[in-house]
Amino acid sequence: QVQLVESGGGLVQTGGSLRLSCAASGRTFSSYIMGWFRQAPGKEREFVAAIKWSSGAKYYADSMRGRFTISRDNAKNTVDLQMISLKPEDTAVYYCAAKEGGTIVDPIRTYDYWGQGTQVTVSS
Repeated sequence: QVQLVESGGGLVQTGGSLRLSCAASGRTFSSYIMGWFRQAPGKEREFVAAIKWSSGAKYYADSMRGRFTISRDNAKNTVDLQMISLKPEDTAVYYCAAKEGGTIVDPIRTYDYWGQGTQVTVSS
């Protein structure tokens, strides 16, 4: 059973930074695509970034490119999301997700496994 557990959320001021971490367990993830998504109050869940575990290939949503960096640590079995220059509009619950196979540009509906989410709040 795949388990994804997010951590690292919190309250930060505009312009600040946070590093989210997703601890993945239950499988060997070498054939997986790992993604980060977010959902703000009253809005649909949206794509943030994805990484192919085997190659490290990355893909970002346009609005996050340059401010967010996704990475994976094979030894720790974690997928991190480093966020800088945070804005109030980045406030959301951030979710880690996983899917076996596919590509880093696959849509949200193709992800099979989800974490419980971690709250990120950016104050103005």
